Amino acid sequence: MSYCDYVNNNPSELPDYLLHKHYHDHQYGFTIDDDDELFGRLILEINQAGLSWTLMLRKQQGFRNAYSHFSIEKIAQYDETDRERLLLNPDIIRNRLKINAAIVNAQKIVELKKEYGSFKAWLDAHHPLTITEWLKLFKKNFKFVGGEIVNEFLMSTGYLPGAHNEGCPVYSRLK
Repeated sequence: MSYCDYVNNNPSELPDYLLHKHYHDHQYGFTIDDDDELFGRLILEINQAGLSWTLMLRKQQGFRNAYSHFSIEKIAQYDETDRERLLLNPDIIRNRLKINAAIVNAQKIVELKKEYGSFKAWLDAHHPLTITEWLKLFKKNFKFVGGEIVNEFLMSTGYLPGAHNEGCPVYSRLK
């Protein structure tokens, strides 16, 4: 069952369904122009590895608060005290490798911004690529980025097609 089928054919008032419905209808597959929001999506995708997207949606505000509202510049300056603070924060996924990846990736984006002007401009400069080419590029530049993470990040931010089925009401809005 596709994400569109799940959201559009299983209406419910349960909080988890409503989180998915909002994400599907207003965020998934939509372009993001703000670098910090783009980076925030990458942080969530990295942290989802091995876990459910429902959990990421539940913890999205916790991540936003814990990671300085996804400010790339601020996260790039995080030190060991910040790592320890994050490891103790129950509002996020407390995994040292994922926390370290967020910090190292923010530092890398700061470097990329010197050449490209923004994280989005870096992505745009390489678009379109195949998923294989994107994966190679991401692995060259970032930490903790496997195939599923890169695929979902790019699809969820509109860089890869396939976020919505043709029959999905959101599909026509994205065209």
